[in-house]
Amino acid sequence: MYRHVFALQQVARRTISSSARREMKNRVPEKQKLFQEDNGLPVHLKGGPTDALLYRATMTLTVFGTGYVLYELWNAAFPQKKN
Repeated sequence: MYRHVFALQQVARRTISSSARREMKNRVPEKQKLFQEDNGLPVHLKGGPTDALLYRATMTLTVFGTGYVLYELWNAAFPQKKN
């Protein structure tokens, strides 16, 4: 039993360690330039349309969530009378 586990560990280690590394371009200077640019936008919207979409979705969920919580608090504070 232990022999099989040990063999599986060796195979897993071999496939991970022998895989070739991908060369990735360093994009940090580009992002720094983009976010430090003075274009009048707040930092949470400087990422482009994706950031704007995420911001709007977050704000929509926040407003609806707050409304729902207030609705439930109202119902808990003033329950309907049963006949």
